[in-house]
Amino acid sequence: MKKVLIAIDYHPVSEEVVTRGYELAKTLKAQVCLIHVLTDVGYYGMEYPGFMGYNGYDISTEINLATEMRSFAEDYLKNIVAHLGDPSVDYHLAEGDTAAAVLDYAKHWKANLIVMGTHSHSALEKLLVGTVASKVLEKTRIPVYMVPVKKE
Repeated sequence: MKKVLIAIDYHPVSEEVVTRGYELAKTLKAQVCLIHVLTDVGYYGMEYPGFMGYNGYDISTEINLATEMRSFAEDYLKNIVAHLGDPSVDYHLAEGDTAAAVLDYAKHWKANLIVMGTHSHSALEKLLVGTVASKVLEKTRIPVYMVPVKKE
């Protein structure tokens, strides 16, 4: 095992996912990279035509919002790396569909293991939407270490 990719979001249980994934990576003497995916950032940067008396967004405001979202996410990743106290930990900020972005970067980075948390979702939500973890498991050839973070 040489490379462990840890997928995180803004959910408070991400701390446990990072901690467990990092401990596993260190036990395996593996390189660590954190990945966070901004979903649909482009949506905030689109200019819509006026309709029903609404003139759409100011494009400069939308660009600033997307830039601020990226900046916030990058600061989030940098803070986690600092919290771990290990300058060898790398990070990657991606955009788009979360499962696809995790899979694409895992392949690009040549990850040997993906670490993810499993949030508790209702059965109906899983049926209608699916979860990022289940989508990754369905499409990957890379082993996945799932950290159960369901709150009692």
